[in-house]
Amino acid sequence: MKRIPILLAGLLCSAAVYCQDPQPFETTLVTPMEAAWAIEFMPDGRMLVTEKAGRLYVVTQDGRKSDPITSGIPKVDVSGQGGLADVVLHPDFSRNNIIYLSFTEPGENDTRGGAVGRGTLKLTGNGGSIEGFTVIWRQDPKLDGAGHFSQRVHFSPDGHLFITSGERQAFDPAQDMKVNLGKVIRLNEDGTVPNDNPYAAQGGLTAQIWSSGHRNLTGIDFDAEGNLWESEMGPSGGDELNRIEKGANYGWPIVSNGNHYDAKNIPEHDSRPEFNRPVVWWNPSISPGGVLVYQGNLFPEWKGNIFVAGLSSRSIIRVGDRFGAPSELERFNLGARIRDIEQGPDGSIWLVMDPDNPGKRWSGGILKLTPAKKS
Repeated sequence: MKRIPILLAGLLCSAAVYCQDPQPFETTLVTPMEAAWAIEFMPDGRMLVTEKAGRLYVVTQDGRKSDPITSGIPKVDVSGQGGLADVVLHPDFSRNNIIYLSFTEPGENDTRGGAVGRGTLKLTGNGGSIEGFTVIWRQDPKLDGAGHFSQRVHFSPDGHLFITSGERQAFDPAQDMKVNLGKVIRLNEDGTVPNDNPYAAQGGLTAQIWSSGHRNLTGIDFDAEGNLWESEMGPSGGDELNRIEKGANYGWPIVSNGNHYDAKNIPEHDSRPEFNRPVVWWNPSISPGGVLVYQGNLFPEWKGNIFVAGLSSRSIIRVGDRFGAPSELERFNLGARIRDIEQGPDGSIWLVMDPDNPGKRWSGGILKLTPAKKS
């Protein structure tokens, strides 16, 4: 693995460890990437990495990157926050090689919306293709603008597919149960609706909905007890970490612990007890990215803690129990916008770093966190 100099927070580091306050981990730049969005580990230890522009890569843990996989990837609308986004493996990937991709799909009259599809990954010596890619879910309706697609995907321990669907900066769809914007979606692995969804009997788009009242849902992960945790961008302040419950409404845009960008007040969650309030919230904003419930043994003191990637906070935030309630315990400044966070097979922590200056070759990439060496 090549260890290159990294300039962060105005300091030049010649080793893998960032020159900041002492951290409990070493941070290594594994490989540079152009606007990577998500990583997913395969059973053999290699990663699938998406790039916003519509490319998929296979990356080894020592930083060797395949040729871009573009064959079989659908047409992607790359604008604003849109592009190729998340990647996850089918629960039976070892047998069927099926992967799922979320992406922004172009529509008519300059509209667009998030979508999720699946296909069979066929790898070659230094690349590959996706065969039989089929879209199994779409945001409906498609809207103009290029924000709040959300489009994180994750399988639950019992094999259901969860999708985050942002409200597309349109506010009201989050409370409209006839559309699937501003919602957490729950589907079977083939895109059909489970019979035990809370609104399954109503049919249509409503049947897909697991929870409602969301703004821009940027990360999801399950803990060891099967609870679903979700990170969400608030407006001006009020970023959230939520425990997602079946059929619950989280209140956007009626309530928020932040304000509108024009400084107009929004009633807080406490004023409307019928809405689920966030477990943890941040003001000023951290601009959350992905979320990880850590289950590894490499950092044993962190087992069961929740990590939230921070974009504007340029950090990762550790959440755990304090005085009987989840709270922010630590914030690790990395000097870079962190888009995604995943656990490696050995319990290491892997991060997707946004490019601070799009187009600059070394401005974004994949980072690996391992325990700091004891002196």
